[in-house]
Amino acid sequence: MSIDWAHFTPLAALAGGALIGLAAAMFVLLNGRIAGISGVLGGLLRPSRGDVVWRVAFLLGLVGASCVYVLFAPLPRVRIDADYGALILSGLLVGVGTRYGAGCTSGHGVCGLSRLSPRSLVATAAFMGAGFATVFVVRHLFGV
Repeated sequence: MSIDWAHFTPLAALAGGALIGLAAAMFVLLNGRIAGISGVLGGLLRPSRGDVVWRVAFLLGLVGASCVYVLFAPLPRVRIDADYGALILSGLLVGVGTRYGAGCTSGHGVCGLSRLSPRSLVATAAFMGAGFATVFVVRHLFGV
């Protein structure tokens, strides 16, 4: 494996990470809520009174930010080397995993680790380890 130096953008990655961290910190400080996407979306599936507006605004902000971005810069070309069945299955597995793990990568990895949550440390280690193992098996054992 080698680094594609022509497309290596550490400053953009650092800026993006800093913005995500700042947004997560502001969200918890101003609203007392964790910015985990599965929790935000899950709360819309079983809405409670007075809890819908901020969730919809949060999700619209996620989608709207990419729409504003495309006005100033072209979106990168997306290439997915999987069929629809694999994409649907993987999406369902991620959904099941977020329910069993009581949160998603953003909730545990960004917000939970920054709060020094032991549960988030275990969850993040588990899904990162599973991801590493999956890539190893698919690329090196199956040769895909």
